[in-house]
Amino acid sequence: MGPKDDVALSFETGGINGPHYRSRAAGIPQRSGMMGGPGGGTNLQFMNFDLGSTSTSAPPPRVSSYGGGGAGGFGAFEDEPPLLEELGINVPQIIRKTLTVLNPLRINPDLHEDADLSGPFMFCMLFGLFQLLAGKFHFGIILGWTSLASLFLYIVFNLLAGRNGSLELYRAFSLVGYCLLPMVALSALSLFIPHRGIISFVISAIAVLWSTRACTSLLMVLFPTADEHRSLVAYPCALIYIAFTLLIVF
Repeated sequence: MGPKDDVALSFETGGINGPHYRSRAAGIPQRSGMMGGPGGGTNLQFMNFDLGSTSTSAPPPRVSSYGGGGAGGFGAFEDEPPLLEELGINVPQIIRKTLTVLNPLRINPDLHEDADLSGPFMFCMLFGLFQLLAGKFHFGIILGWTSLASLFLYIVFNLLAGRNGSLELYRAFSLVGYCLLPMVALSALSLFIPHRGIISFVISAIAVLWSTRACTSLLMVLFPTADEHRSLVAYPCALIYIAFTLLIVF
């Protein structure tokens, strides 16, 4: 019987605690602490990993609610004002100002006392969009010309009005932009009418007169002291919108 058979026999007759193993291991000195203790005990120490207990006893992650940990969670957004109001965009007022320009015979000066650039910027974008549909990329030109026209009107009007001139540059931007609405309509109509024809020139002249009258009337209503210079104020306004008309026709 070989050594392997002795090992097999020793496990069959009782394993580590069997008599055959003890008889063979009697002559081998045992190290203290290797098999459990100095007394030669054979009890091995094992660490117990109880995964089930740790997973159940761990507290769930705490999620803090928005706005100071209240029970409402994200309900604090209900108290926030609308986004357009935070940006200073008053849509009903823009609509009322637009209707005022569409009917220059009835002008409400109280509406244009509060100047804004939201409506003029929207009209410039619409103007550029219709020009783009006509095959002309004029977004930068329209914004640049509007800025220069507002600066031109601001300088000329304050020079004509003298000490009574109190037109701010911001208000000049607002007036020129809102009175650009007939130019936007002309740009939309130019998609359906032949260019450089009699109909095109007639409609362009009507659009120029419409924009000039609207801008001049708004200036006179806002600044009654400049009424004596009405024709002189109308001249730079006409030049501004003639330039935009040439951009559309040609």
